[in-house]
Amino acid sequence: MPIYEYVCDDCGERYERIVMNSNTKITCPKCSSAKHTLQLSVFAPHGNGVKSSGGSSPASGSGGCCGGACGCSSN
Repeated sequence: MPIYEYVCDDCGERYERIVMNSNTKITCPKCSSAKHTLQLSVFAPHGNGVKSSGGSSPASGSGGCCGGACGCSSN
């Protein structure tokens, strides 16, 4: 079940929805408008095996995957 990101064409609210099938009705949670634009999703891969030139990985700093921002546990 894909999660799609939308922006409301009427009020500008950004929201996500799980879309079960093509008959799923999508409405804005703020203004209930059915007018929306599907947004391009941005995601962060866990890594590609390439080390950075600084010698530290995203996991050792703040943010990034396993840096606390993604919600996963690095323990």
